[in-house]
Amino acid sequence: MIVEWDPKTKLGVQVKKGKITTMHDALESGFPLREPQVVDILLPDLADEVLDVNMVQRMTDSGRRVKFVITVAVGNKNGYVGLGQAKGKEVGASIRKAIENAKLELIEIRRGCGSWECGCGKPHTVPFAVTGKSGSVEITFKPAPQGIGLATGEVAKKILTLAGIKDCWAFTNGQTRTTVNYAKAVFNALKKNTEMRVLSSEVQSIGILSGETEPEEEKESSMTEEAA
Repeated sequence: MIVEWDPKTKLGVQVKKGKITTMHDALESGFPLREPQVVDILLPDLADEVLDVNMVQRMTDSGRRVKFVITVAVGNKNGYVGLGQAKGKEVGASIRKAIENAKLELIEIRRGCGSWECGCGKPHTVPFAVTGKSGSVEITFKPAPQGIGLATGEVAKKILTLAGIKDCWAFTNGQTRTTVNYAKAVFNALKKNTEMRVLSSEVQSIGILSGETEPEEEKESSMTEEAA
């Protein structure tokens, strides 16, 4: 993907020069992520999903004014996900701005095989139970065995899919009909997933991996070539 832009930040310069070539290295560089073009270059297959479009009306001396508040999630469906909001007079422009903001909030998540019912060792679910909150909404994700799918609400399902999580149990409290708080609670839970300290022994036993993982087809192909 060719992205033409004149970087204004140290991270942007490093990425454009080719000194930083992965999203993992970009997030670990210590430089703040302030340019969405960095994500466009390092994750060209990024997908986005509009989670909520809220119309806000306000009466002024000059008449009724309408603004739209947009909530968007982005992700590469393989270890990276972001959540962003934007408001404006036009829906299209607000969606584009929300997507840019979501890219700037991108995080690298952990996946693994944390369910005692499974033991496949593949990174298909959350590695351990984790809870996120926003407003009145609280959501807890727990590891699920392979094949269960995403046993959660539609908003959480969209965000988890963009993050690359295929199986998960979810338990919620509060006003989950409030889409924005629900989405933020999900994102905050995934953030905690990345912040928790994990012992090296747990990393091996649960098969915890961070960020992008190699597709199963490529793994099988490389194993076949090595065997040959």
